[in-house]
Amino acid sequence: MWNKKKDQKNILIVGGFYKAKSLATSLLNKRYCVTAINKDYQACEKLAELNQLKVIYGDGSKKYILEDASASSCQVVIALTDSDEENLIICEMCKKFFHVKKTVSLLKDPSKTDFFYQMGIDRVVCALNMITTIMEEQALMDEMTQMIPFDHGKIQILELPISKKSFAAGKKLWELNIPKEIIIGCILRSDQSLIPRGDTRILEGDVLLVITSDMSKINQIKEMTTYAS
Repeated sequence: MWNKKKDQKNILIVGGFYKAKSLATSLLNKRYCVTAINKDYQACEKLAELNQLKVIYGDGSKKYILEDASASSCQVVIALTDSDEENLIICEMCKKFFHVKKTVSLLKDPSKTDFFYQMGIDRVVCALNMITTIMEEQALMDEMTQMIPFDHGKIQILELPISKKSFAAGKKLWELNIPKEIIIGCILRSDQSLIPRGDTRILEGDVLLVITSDMSKINQIKEMTTYAS
């Protein structure tokens, strides 16, 4: 039992509310030990609702706050604030003072990507760069941007983007008459990941994660993104 606890990976998330909450939920489900720092008190209160998430109220770019969060015991630090400069400072402090093995920084300005790597950040995540890469791969040109086979091809997970003119846009799930062989597992909305219910309304810009074991229903899935008459 002692060895298992010793080997557990500690991850520190600094800043960001929706991104931090979604990421923390995923990491906690994978049994990582997660701590979140946020300088918005109300955000801290909401984050604290996550079971087993340790929450620190304060400015994560301050050394003493990072000390309070036990940054020195973390293997990974992820900076998600709205400020590129703050994210850089947080990652550099964690490297210099707390010897964190891996730092990850969110970045708004893609022109700073090379500079961040030069400053020693291990991984830089820029939404614009990610979108550009997807466009270059022509993923957005397809009606279904990704198909991932599981269980020797018996199960497929599809990413289904919803445009303004999609049949599904503005409708609740129960209104779509979805076949029983198809499950809407998750809705990606901006920086949120939503677990849908029957009364969940689908909005323009949503991306539906669709799970199906019967690819003969593929045309019915496609109809959800066709133009409404």
